[in-house]
Amino acid sequence: MNKYVLNESEVVLMVIDIQEKLVPVMKYGEQIIQNTSTLISVAKKLGIPILVTEQYPKGLGKTVSDLSSQLEGSATFAKMTFSGCTSEVTSALEGLGRKKVLITGMETHVCVFQTVRDLLANGYQVFVVSDGVCSRTKGNYLNGLSLMSSMGAVVTNTETVFFDLMKQSGTPLFKELSKLIK
Repeated sequence: MNKYVLNESEVVLMVIDIQEKLVPVMKYGEQIIQNTSTLISVAKKLGIPILVTEQYPKGLGKTVSDLSSQLEGSATFAKMTFSGCTSEVTSALEGLGRKKVLITGMETHVCVFQTVRDLLANGYQVFVVSDGVCSRTKGNYLNGLSLMSSMGAVVTNTETVFFDLMKQSGTPLFKELSKLIK
């Protein structure tokens, strides 16, 4: 059952390619930004490391400004491969010593899928935040989620991640962060 448990000391948040020229062509781009923003806020408060990838930033732009200010200080990696598991990212992950990776980003059936596949192949437990990823079409989105689930990734959502990391209500931290999901 440990496969389905999130503890702040074991988790890394990975934000994949939420970039200036990708977001406008995504039907649910703004929802992805909002949910990713929530997860970034939670990660920062809990001391969860954040890794960011940018697919060909020269052509697709940088991470959207709505998130980039929150991501200041996070390790950001430019890439040309569709998978976010570049040698630099893999090295950063190994250096963190954490084996559970939360995934948000674009597109579900391309960069997110290939990153998840590579993370699983490298022995990581992967949690794909279903309302934190998207594709240009619903069919591609659903296909990507299905593929990742069948490979062994846990498909979850922002609120489930939030409550699992919080563990209990009534704490000052829960009261502070619960505003993010209302």
